[in-house]
Amino acid sequence: MSPRDIPEGGPAPPPQVAPMPGPPARPKPSIWLLVAMTGLGPFTMQMLIPSLPALAVALAVPYATIQLTLTLFLAGVAAGQLVYGPLSDRYGRKPLLMGGLVLYLVGSVAAVLAPSAGWLIAARIAQALGGCAGLVLGRAMIRDSYPRERAAAVLGYVSTAMAVAPMLSPLIGAVLQEHFGWRASMLACLVFGLPLLLAVRARLPETLAQPAPLPGLGGMLGAYLTLLRIPVFRAYCAITACATSMFFAFAAGGPMVVVQGLGHTATTYAVAMMAISVGWSSGTFTAARLVQRLGTSRMLRFGAVLTTIGGLAALLLPLLAPSGLVLFFLPMAVVALGNGMTQPSAIAAAVSVRPQLAGTASGLVGALQMGAGALATVLAGVTEGGAGIATGAWMLAGALGAQLALHVARRHGG
Repeated sequence: MSPRDIPEGGPAPPPQVAPMPGPPARPKPSIWLLVAMTGLGPFTMQMLIPSLPALAVALAVPYATIQLTLTLFLAGVAAGQLVYGPLSDRYGRKPLLMGGLVLYLVGSVAAVLAPSAGWLIAARIAQALGGCAGLVLGRAMIRDSYPRERAAAVLGYVSTAMAVAPMLSPLIGAVLQEHFGWRASMLACLVFGLPLLLAVRARLPETLAQPAPLPGLGGMLGAYLTLLRIPVFRAYCAITACATSMFFAFAAGGPMVVVQGLGHTATTYAVAMMAISVGWSSGTFTAARLVQRLGTSRMLRFGAVLTTIGGLAALLLPLLAPSGLVLFFLPMAVVALGNGMTQPSAIAAAVSVRPQLAGTASGLVGALQMGAGALATVLAGVTEGGAGIATGAWMLAGALGAQLALHVARRHGG
């Protein structure tokens, strides 16, 4: 209709109203970049595990001392995540990740040059403090970009691909140690970390939509207390922590059982560890495919049942059956399958309890995971005599703790 078609004195046509713009699309980080930055910590942590008995001899220290390269690495990861989470809620994910990667590279150089066990332990702590940035910030970035159920699926896919890191790093570390010495393993961390830093700088988008205020240390503690006052959040944290402790009890006791108890080489141990990664990746892939259809609660129940079966087998087989490599690793493969189904759903649920504190929640979840893992390495390392019984007992304890936490989560509507 044109103006001439309107009768004189008649009503004018209603003005055309432009449609309201929708919310801006959230940036989606590359899955492969998320895999690399999330896998950096596990890759570095497990690089030295097959070499622990040889490192104790090379640096002339007791096995319990050199095991601190694992225990304090986990403590460093736990402490770092407590800081990265709240700071990333205020300053953004990418700047904190860049700073963490720089610290990781400094720690890797120090580890290559370490003249003593004490120096190496300190360098490993620096690696942990830097490398854990990818763990906590990767989870937060996924939660920034996706709703809860979809976030659980993406975490599952990332965890599936990330299984390549702990699958390959023990084998790479064992082969490098046998041919070039343990320092070559730390040099490999540099070879992996430097290109990652450059890729993050060039390709990673910032996903934080709205910075949250950071009122100092008191505010950080207040944010943690706010989350810890929520029963269902505590339950999800306990599920991840207890399930994680099962793996680290195995990681601490495994080298002693396989290398000293069964008489196998570090390379054999590393090759056998690949079965654990296959179990984990199978579980995470299953979770990624089914979680949006079944929901996080049912995935958690399925995973908890499998980890409990694996924990029972880990304790009973050394007591009832002859010692052997397959029987030692089989229960942990079942646990890994269950953990792969459990962890993505529990983490996604935990960081979704208060979406505006996703970074803080991710950091707290990760810190409690690594804290439980560090405690498990100490307990298994001190009590394991080479038969695998103590390792199995601590694994079963973790499974029962996860079952109890799952019951609490269900009671509170989780």
